[in-house]
Amino acid sequence: MPEKITRIIPFRDCEDGLKNKNYPIRTIFALDNGEGKKATLKRAIEACESEWVWLQDVDVHPAEIVTEQEMLNLVERADICILPLRMTAGKGTLIERLQQAEYGAIQQLTYLTAKKNRAVMCSGANLLVNRKKWLESYADLHPDIPSGDDMFLLESFKRRHLRITTTNDPHFEAIVTPQPTLKQLLRQRMRWAGKSVRYQDRDIILCGAIIVLANLLQLFCPLILLVKFPIEYALIRQKSREISFGIIFLLEIIYPFYVLFCLVGGWFRLKKW
Repeated sequence: MPEKITRIIPFRDCEDGLKNKNYPIRTIFALDNGEGKKATLKRAIEACESEWVWLQDVDVHPAEIVTEQEMLNLVERADICILPLRMTAGKGTLIERLQQAEYGAIQQLTYLTAKKNRAVMCSGANLLVNRKKWLESYADLHPDIPSGDDMFLLESFKRRHLRITTTNDPHFEAIVTPQPTLKQLLRQRMRWAGKSVRYQDRDIILCGAIIVLANLLQLFCPLILLVKFPIEYALIRQKSREISFGIIFLLEIIYPFYVLFCLVGGWFRLKKW
């Protein structure tokens, strides 16, 4: 019987493409030969014949081995399942631990909004999606922008009233690593910020506006921190209990400057596109 799920991992060089190759679910390593991630995914998804595709980035590592049937149970009544991610602290440097705290908040916000049918985030680093529905959404992925295949896909699915689900079960979790340097981190975040001006979904725009506004207000009125910090602390600790109070507090202090820098940098990146 043919497989119902194909795991697809896009990569840019053969050495990276050899990672995570031992897995019970059929895996395709799709080489990006310069066409970009979105076109690479499209080529690989068109080539497979399974009903579902499990999209993962080449640098993520599954926390546990799961079977095809376990994955199919997640999408029994859905068209896409947003799977959980967890960031490790890497070498334990300060910049890595701050990223780990930020990523914990992002992941918990992803889970909570999706559970309320108001999903505002989606990561292609660990995503299970109906193959035909993905291909039908390709025109909505903005091939002219070199990133954002996951968020634009989420927007397309919401606009078409397709069924979205998620899970917070660590059994389906994949492990991601932080950016090793501040320069690489800011470059990644500016890329994320640059594509955000193309978002059209009301929930995504509203959530982004609240986050930006809260952080800008903190710049002018530091007392806002007394309101923001308990909320952010609760989000992060729900996802990653190993992150210390001090790291979360430090993140909250510097976050408004970080957000402003990434927004301005992202705007200039958008002008280049």
